[in-house]
Amino acid sequence: MQAGWRIGSLFGIPFFIDSSWFLIVAFITIAYSQDYAAQGTVLSWGAGFVVALLLFGSVLLHELGHSLVAKSQGIKVNSITLFLFGGVAAIDQESKTPGQAFQVAIAGPLVSLGLFVILSLTAQVLPSSNLSTALIERAAGINLVLALFNMIPGLPLDGGQVLKAAVWKFTGNRFTGVRWAARIGQALGWSAVALGLTTFLLASQPGGLWIALIGWFVLRNASSYSRMTALQEALTQIKAVDAMTREFRVVDAHLTLRAFADEYLILSDGTSIYFAASEGRYRGLVPLEPLRNTERSQWETKTLQDIAVALDELVTVPEKATLAEVINSMELQQMPQITVISPAGSVAGIIDRGDIVQAVGKYLKVPIAPAEIKRIKNEGNYPPGLPLPAIARNASQSEAELTAKS
Repeated sequence: MQAGWRIGSLFGIPFFIDSSWFLIVAFITIAYSQDYAAQGTVLSWGAGFVVALLLFGSVLLHELGHSLVAKSQGIKVNSITLFLFGGVAAIDQESKTPGQAFQVAIAGPLVSLGLFVILSLTAQVLPSSNLSTALIERAAGINLVLALFNMIPGLPLDGGQVLKAAVWKFTGNRFTGVRWAARIGQALGWSAVALGLTTFLLASQPGGLWIALIGWFVLRNASSYSRMTALQEALTQIKAVDAMTREFRVVDAHLTLRAFADEYLILSDGTSIYFAASEGRYRGLVPLEPLRNTERSQWETKTLQDIAVALDELVTVPEKATLAEVINSMELQQMPQITVISPAGSVAGIIDRGDIVQAVGKYLKVPIAPAEIKRIKNEGNYPPGLPLPAIARNASQSEAELTAKS
């Protein structure tokens, strides 16, 4: 569910304000009201508040620029939210080519530059002594700063997105582009934190804390981009054959239901997976629910082959399927595990969510306790804070898309 308060929508995109937005509006109102003290108490405070609204109106239009270009590429935009550090557009997925990624990234700064030009020209034709003129000039300056600041070449800023698109275009790999832009964003974030704290502690400038806070925001988000990209890359590089296990049992398809129950199910914990086979061929998956629903009087005559679900009727993945494709298939069908099929058409293995987390941890060299893997297998849920289904949806762009040339 979207956090914050909805304040409207445009072009089908809902707008929200986060609770932190009120804090920064109050701060900006107080700070800028001092610039208009000569207008009197009421007008100065009113002017400061108008400046705050103009700032966030400009941010909203900036984010709307990104969003409309993304929508033109068929990408869903879930919302635009105003918060402490400005605004963010919740865009559903990445652009498919570096050229399209560049278009989305540059759209916001171009909107801000356009507003700067329009507002500056408007101020030129109005009386210079008018308070409205001063506010319009202030709004023009705000948009110029928005455009220039956002073009700093490090994620999560627009300049970082432009750099990502450029590196993606040059190397043919989106992940490489994100890594470069994220590293620069992290370096910029650390630099801003150091500069801000130094300014505050040594020069006793309160503004240094704001610089440090912005640096922390950039650092945190650049690090988040880096982590998400590492996960996306893992999901496209790991194959089903690398993650699957053979935690299933092959049983004789000619066994009667009674013999199967007596031999395998009495001591089973109910989590085992069975495949029926005969004459050297897999006949299908043995589903336990139909077995339980079969009249006991028929258990002596019906065989496993009678209730087995043929392999071509199962949702399966080939050995060479990426882990992103595996996750997407499992989520689409709401399956606890999925069957992996060999090139010869036989059962090669099975994959559940515990196997997926274990394979990702191994790929990223992140140790995961066996007890945690067991818990995931038993509960069938990914760990909190690890949104693999959402990451897989973005990571499932084909190799052709990742290496496409615009």
